[in-house]
Amino acid sequence: MVVTLEFAAPDKDQNSGKPKRLSPDIGSGGLRDQDTGDCHVIKQSLIDKCNAAGRPDALVRIACSELESWYLGDLAAIETALSLTNLSRHQRSSKFRNPDILGNAAQELDQLTKGVYQKVGGSREIGKHLSLDIVSNRSTSFRVFVEGLSRIVRPYAGDQGAT
Repeated sequence: MVVTLEFAAPDKDQNSGKPKRLSPDIGSGGLRDQDTGDCHVIKQSLIDKCNAAGRPDALVRIACSELESWYLGDLAAIETALSLTNLSRHQRSSKFRNPDILGNAAQELDQLTKGVYQKVGGSREIGKHLSLDIVSNRSTSFRVFVEGLSRIVRPYAGDQGAT
């Protein structure tokens, strides 16, 4: 079983807040968008919070720029989740070969889907279809996240009660 750290985010300040729950028996991690902040500063802030909560072993990852970069790294997942056609053929174009460098991934995703993508509902649906095969997703930050998550889950892989 893996539990994600949940940080209270008053208003738009995602750096403040305290972990809501931590368990010493399971792996933990924190994840957030980089948005416009310095990813090294954001990551260190989350690491400090994990250390203060007694979890120096927690996995901390920053989605480069926006989580939508992860979705744009797997256009087939977007296609399936949003019942669209002909998106995956764009995966080899220069724009989508490295989606982490896009200036505004959310806007790009909105344009690509012609307004079908909605931040909350669309993210929930796309997330169900993202491939965890690190070779197929073009987002480097997504691949790093999946590799880190795999390291946390590996010790529990034989546990039948794991979720």
